[in-house]
Amino acid sequence: MSEAGLAITSIGLMILKLRNEEMEVNGKDDLKVPLLQSADSVAVNVPQPIHNENKKIKTIMFKIKGFKYASCATSIESELRKLNGVESVVVSPIEGQAIVRYVPDHLTAKTIKETVEVSGFQVDEFPEQDIAVCRLRIKGMACTSCSESVERALSMIDGVKKAVVGLALEEAKVHFDPNITNTDHIIEAIEDTGFGADLISSGSDVNKVHLKLEGVNSAQDLTVIQSSLKSVEGVNHVEVDSVGHKVTVSYDPDVTGPRSLIQCIQEAGRGPNFYHASFYIPPRRRETEKQHEIQMYKNQFLWSCLFSVPIFIFSMVLPMLPPYGNWLDYKIHNMLTIGILLRWILCTPVQFIIGRRFYAGSYHALRRRSANMDVLVALGTNAAYFYSVYIAIKALTSDTFEGQDFFETSAMLISFILLGKYLEVVAKGKTSDALAKLTELAPDTAYLLTLDVDGNVISEMEISTQLIQRNDIIKIVPGAKVPVDGLVIYGQSHVNESMITGEARPITKRPGDKVIGGTVNENGRILVKATHVGSETALSQIVQLVEAAQLSRAPVQKLADQISKFFVPTVVIAAFLTWLGWFIPGAAGVYPNRWIPKAMDSFELALQFGISVLVVACPCALGLATPTAVMVATGKGASQGVLIKGGNALEKAHKVKTVVFDKTGTLTSGKPAVVGAVLFSKFSMEEFCDMVIAAEANSEHPIAKAVVGHAKKLCQTHRSQTEQFTEAKDFEVHPGAGVSGKVGEKLVLVGNKRLMWDCNIPVGPEVEKYISETEQLVRTCVLVAIDGRVAGAFAVTDPVKPEAARVISFLHSMGISSIMVTGDNWATATAIAKEIGIQKVFAETDPLGKARKIKDLQTKGTAVAMVGDGINDSPALVAADVGMAIGAGTNVAIEAADIVLMKSNLEDVITAIDLSRKTMSRIRLNYVWALSYNVLGMPIAAGVLFPFTGIRLPPWLAGACMAASSISVVCSSLLLQSYKKPLHVEDA
Repeated sequence: MSEAGLAITSIGLMILKLRNEEMEVNGKDDLKVPLLQSADSVAVNVPQPIHNENKKIKTIMFKIKGFKYASCATSIESELRKLNGVESVVVSPIEGQAIVRYVPDHLTAKTIKETVEVSGFQVDEFPEQDIAVCRLRIKGMACTSCSESVERALSMIDGVKKAVVGLALEEAKVHFDPNITNTDHIIEAIEDTGFGADLISSGSDVNKVHLKLEGVNSAQDLTVIQSSLKSVEGVNHVEVDSVGHKVTVSYDPDVTGPRSLIQCIQEAGRGPNFYHASFYIPPRRRETEKQHEIQMYKNQFLWSCLFSVPIFIFSMVLPMLPPYGNWLDYKIHNMLTIGILLRWILCTPVQFIIGRRFYAGSYHALRRRSANMDVLVALGTNAAYFYSVYIAIKALTSDTFEGQDFFETSAMLISFILLGKYLEVVAKGKTSDALAKLTELAPDTAYLLTLDVDGNVISEMEISTQLIQRNDIIKIVPGAKVPVDGLVIYGQSHVNESMITGEARPITKRPGDKVIGGTVNENGRILVKATHVGSETALSQIVQLVEAAQLSRAPVQKLADQISKFFVPTVVIAAFLTWLGWFIPGAAGVYPNRWIPKAMDSFELALQFGISVLVVACPCALGLATPTAVMVATGKGASQGVLIKGGNALEKAHKVKTVVFDKTGTLTSGKPAVVGAVLFSKFSMEEFCDMVIAAEANSEHPIAKAVVGHAKKLCQTHRSQTEQFTEAKDFEVHPGAGVSGKVGEKLVLVGNKRLMWDCNIPVGPEVEKYISETEQLVRTCVLVAIDGRVAGAFAVTDPVKPEAARVISFLHSMGISSIMVTGDNWATATAIAKEIGIQKVFAETDPLGKARKIKDLQTKGTAVAMVGDGINDSPALVAADVGMAIGAGTNVAIEAADIVLMKSNLEDVITAIDLSRKTMSRIRLNYVWALSYNVLGMPIAAGVLFPFTGIRLPPWLAGACMAASSISVVCSSLLLQSYKKPLHVEDA
């Protein structure tokens, strides 16, 4: 685990270095970095405008073997930089890790790999390039064996790298190589297994706009529009609907946007041909299909009832009312009565027309050498139907034969199963309600402003939110929703972010503050500059993350998967043995004839018992027990600001017995402030501050930013005019200690006392005294060394979060111990720990040291959760059983974590653990519901109680029990929708 931690640290530092390089080029504009990034992407597309040119940039990360000296890294960097198309290269000699940013139009990943190998080094863990991802809707899955069959079929396709199928979500997510296969082949493979498949989205759907065309009169007009759009830089794909006069365009948001595309269409029309395009919102396919499925099952059930209810009346009700039912016994020919004939006529459409879905499902299941619910239902209903047909034919051909038909069994069994499926799909539709609410948060329209060079408003127009492009200025009035992520450039207001973060208290927003799409502006009018649009917004990424989580499988689901593999064949054998167990003793006269109901014989009684066992034992509910609970829990968590990355994280979190907290930005506010500065050298305050600003300018640490901000204020105080600050050369980050760099000819180090010791810089008595006094006041002392001597220091305070003590106390009441691990000094760390009630502290720890502490705790058999927010916390987040990243933290920390806490609020640590415990408890209860129907129902269906009580389970009632088991499980999961947080900040 420590090796993994070291790798993450190396990656984090390289990403930091890369970002600093980008800032140098892009004017330090980091606003295009998404809040949440996909954790399962293989090659990351990082489109960035460089030198105001429109280029598509890719980033590739791989390992290099064969390092002997640190200079090897420099050698590889220089060789790669010679390649045309390489934007930047960072090679870490510690882990042999390389990150290369390049323009794919000029260079391929294969060339990069070959260049490294030609240099005499071995490339390892080189990611496969051009991996596309698509999501598909799967139709017709009934139980776990169905989802396993689809997953198996997908994994066998040449070019498919990974496939995950979610039963409850009825979706599949497929990673594939587009050079080998495509979505058409994938859909064809799914359909070959007997299931329907529709494409929900593909990699090209990330930024896509649908436009309705006007003024189009011929196919030539469409060709002109298509060619015009394809010639626009940044357009990836154009799809034209010639019938509906619509066009769908996939584009790069860094290069172009929907309004530019509309303008292009209008400019394509000349002379008599005037084209106009307007934004078109296609109907939501998912909702449409869900409603269609619900309506389909409802219609099938009603049609089935139309035939089954008369059958039930003719066989069960009228015979008990002699004056009214005597006509049913009228013999048409020989012993064939009107009752038998009517039941046969009415049952046949139910069996073969309404119930044909069971035949199709059984055929496809048996063809792929598996068995599912359809096989059991088809076996049971066919046994009842064809035996009844035998009885009818026998009665027709004999003048003495008397027998009981089971037509009502077949028809009512199908009706009850269809009723169960109808109720199940209605209930399952509610499991993703939280996700649906998230997707509906963004407003439909927004007010777009056009400003002149002086910032005055020239024009204002209302446009669709989908037409907003990066850098647009949007006006948001009181009560309106924020359409996209952006920066406030004018005005002041309070924004309610509860729908995104779960934070009930409105947040003050001033110029320079970020706002999130989907949140509500409460009182003031503000102007916002759009920074993230389309799929890059926080809301879109939250939705994507929750959808991925709902597709993932919790380890506890393996139980259902294992059971389903052998359950259906076992049930068939059990049903056959049940039939034999009743038929043979009955034929041999072992049990008395009075046990056999009137108008039945031993064969018919045994057949009913066998059919009941077949139907009641279907394991459909088992397959729904885990995914439905995970779906509801992840959706509920997301609505409260806790993003859980799948069932695995959810399951691990409930086992946590120790929570390890980082200090800065986690237990403290993360907004340090410098409260004092002192000099220990001959340097003037201006010179001292200039060198500190130059050395710390590239650091992302909150304390570093506070020091830079304070130093700039001091410079403004001591100087009459603003000067350009020198930039440090040979900048280097010392994890957990500080930074160093050359400012002019002077070597400047800024960090803690450990950095001074590591660099052999003496810390004199005067400095020691200042450090001691600072730490006693619960402040952090930042030392500055210039050319081998401590030149000055800053005293930094970082207030503890107000809820910290309450959270630690609540964790203790849950039986969870708390530990602080920080790179800060012992005195400050101990004082803060004492203030909030943490008993155990590890201070002056570097990033790898944090991961080692976690490892030590795990060796004692303790499940450990790590809560952190920075790059230096990434190794520990990966090492922990459950990593929890504060949402306001760095992207590296968010990617490394299993759970993202969208608010920088510690109460959500409790929410995440408590929600996981409630979910796992609900999953166990679901298994009880699912298995209890089988465990209790099978013996009763097999007739165990019949000899003693006369109680037996007719096949139609067994079908109702099977349907009830699935509905019970889904409704049980839906109870998680009422989950309430155990601790609220307001209580603190």
